[in-house]
Amino acid sequence: MGDPAVDREKLTSQQALCVPAQTARRPGGCSTLKMFIVALSFAYFSKALAGTYMKSSITQIERRFDLSSSLIGLIDGGFEIGNLLFLAVVSHFGARLHRPRLIGVGCLLMAVGALLTGLPHFFMGRYQYETMIQGFQNKSVSIMACVDPLQQREDASIQKGSNTGVCVKDSSSHMWIYVFLGNALRGIGETPVTPLGISYIDDFAKAENSPFYIACLQTITLLGPMFGFLLGSYCAKLYVDIGYVDLDTVTITPKDARWVGAWWVGFLVSSGILLFAGIPFWFLPRSLPQQGAEEPEEGKPPTSVETLDVGEESPNNNNNNNNNHNNNSVKLIDIAKGFLPSLKRLLSTPSYFLLLCGSVLKFNSFIGLLTFKAKYMEQQFGQSASRANFLIGVLNLPVVAAGIFLGGLLMKRYKLGVVSGAQLSLVTSFTAYLLLLLQFGTKCDNVPVAGLTASYNGTPGVWHQGDALFSECNGECSCSVDEWDPVCSDSGMTYTSPCMAGCLSSSGYGRNTVFHNCSCVSQASPAGGSESVRLGQCPRDKDCSRSFTSYMAVSVLSSFINSLGATPGYMVIIRCISPELKSLALGIQTLVVRTLGGIPAPVYFGALIDSTCLKWAMKKCGGTGACRMYDSDMYRIIFLGLITCLSGSSCFFVVGVIILLRRQFRKPEGGDQAEALREIELKNPEKPDESQPHTPLDRDEGEGDPRTELIITDAEEPSRSPRAGKANVLTAVTMETAETLDEERGKILERGVKDGNVGE
Repeated sequence: MGDPAVDREKLTSQQALCVPAQTARRPGGCSTLKMFIVALSFAYFSKALAGTYMKSSITQIERRFDLSSSLIGLIDGGFEIGNLLFLAVVSHFGARLHRPRLIGVGCLLMAVGALLTGLPHFFMGRYQYETMIQGFQNKSVSIMACVDPLQQREDASIQKGSNTGVCVKDSSSHMWIYVFLGNALRGIGETPVTPLGISYIDDFAKAENSPFYIACLQTITLLGPMFGFLLGSYCAKLYVDIGYVDLDTVTITPKDARWVGAWWVGFLVSSGILLFAGIPFWFLPRSLPQQGAEEPEEGKPPTSVETLDVGEESPNNNNNNNNNHNNNSVKLIDIAKGFLPSLKRLLSTPSYFLLLCGSVLKFNSFIGLLTFKAKYMEQQFGQSASRANFLIGVLNLPVVAAGIFLGGLLMKRYKLGVVSGAQLSLVTSFTAYLLLLLQFGTKCDNVPVAGLTASYNGTPGVWHQGDALFSECNGECSCSVDEWDPVCSDSGMTYTSPCMAGCLSSSGYGRNTVFHNCSCVSQASPAGGSESVRLGQCPRDKDCSRSFTSYMAVSVLSSFINSLGATPGYMVIIRCISPELKSLALGIQTLVVRTLGGIPAPVYFGALIDSTCLKWAMKKCGGTGACRMYDSDMYRIIFLGLITCLSGSSCFFVVGVIILLRRQFRKPEGGDQAEALREIELKNPEKPDESQPHTPLDRDEGEGDPRTELIITDAEEPSRSPRAGKANVLTAVTMETAETLDEERGKILERGVKDGNVGE
């Protein structure tokens, strides 16, 4: 070893700065890595909160902008569209740049996107929902519903939105575009967070600690969705125009299909949290010393993963600024040229490709479930949006967090390898799939609505034609089939409006209004029964409450078991490819599942859900708006059936991955030395054939030297750590056997010369 002072002169300026602080930096590196994990955990928490709040507000946005489920699915897919635009580029180039600062930029963009999503509320007018009594605010006024609705509203000095004459579209009818753009911008900002954050941890943490750190990260991340759904639950309780209208005049309740909560509040809150989450990343270093690395020799720079800060040239490079600038420019060009070969290597890995296919199917299932789960609970079990979001936040998500943490702990505790991790992921996925099948049995019957799910005399059935809403009891009333102002009778029958119920008078005020002398109610009720109806849809029966309890129990158990395999499955993706492709592998995986799962899944899930709609809202100038009522039986079959098919199909790909990984990783573990000796024995038989004494001297065309054959094989497969770990043993065995072969060749040559048959 030379003089440290002389060696120091040969170092680059950046490497030299690291030398004197070598001893002091090692503990600081560990501390900085933990600081990065804490900052990244909060960033994950923030982005998950904003994302799940968007999911929890799907129903509110759908009703506020009067959109179909398929269109709201497209808006929700805007997040993945933003990811699609920049994810591959950021994942490839970001690994060579300042990763913490790129994450900070991403948090800033997400904050701006969340703010843009909530801004349309302040440029739209007050929310106007369809109701018969909106203009009647006097208790002494009796509403005669069974008359011409146009004449009735003209008498009350109310302008009907769908009246005859020139229709002027509302200026806010296309405001949903800003929600889409804000969601897409939030997707662009999320691009660097996941691939660069995970690769940063995996680069500088110990190999055995990396799964535990990632499990902790994902566990803390699950707090984000939990608080996101809780925030969505709280905002769904608040009326959309809270602070601007008198709530006593609002005649609908949170369980009503026309109710719109204060969806915009949560986006303003999440925007502030995201802005705060990005601050720490501006002060974190580009690279760190490897965690647990041995102390470097005196006068040598610390070991770290190189980025564009430190060149890959020899220490004799010139340190002036011009050369550094040229080196960085050359490296950026080299990085760009290496993208396609790296991508080809990655996709040529069979186990990674199968994992990618399985992830696409499973992500489709997950996105469809997460997007419309709350809506399913509303339509199938009669829950309000607020209660559905609350139950998801306090029951499903905590057990998911516990399952992810336990999965990472199992990998660390039992030191599960890649094959064992894939097997654990398969077992948990298949068990959750079986539990999903049980959810088909937890159901509620359709609420009896006259003319939609039951006849006016109470016979169950489903009618999609609008003419079925009319009957003899309301034939003399001038009712509109487009009206949706449901009322409930004491017999449990719901009518689409007081006019369709044939009501002639009313009493009360606001949401306490009661309609009397309803001809259709008297026809369906027994003699002497009540002929009155009250505002709102009839509630579900008690059997439905028991079914909902069973559904939530199965759902919670399924969520826990499925989450146990999340961390092992994630580590399989990282470990089944070469280390230098980790960032690109994570980026491509996120890109593909977002493209083929995140974008189309909400759209086709929403389109299939729309096919089960029985009653659509009508816009002012024509056209359908949001759906007011669904066929519960068809909704359940389509929603759960689609999720079951997607998640079940993904299991077949995991089986294929396990087979490939066993071939790749388990065979060398059985004994590389014995395998090498068997190969050598085939090349050097104990008793050569006397009829062909020259055979050991022959070699097939193009065959390499046996002394280097196995060594080259190991060098070409650095990712197989069991073979690479025993390279020295194989080298010694191969060289020793090669010397024996040389001795045998010499003896055979001598024997051939004496016998005179060498030429043969």
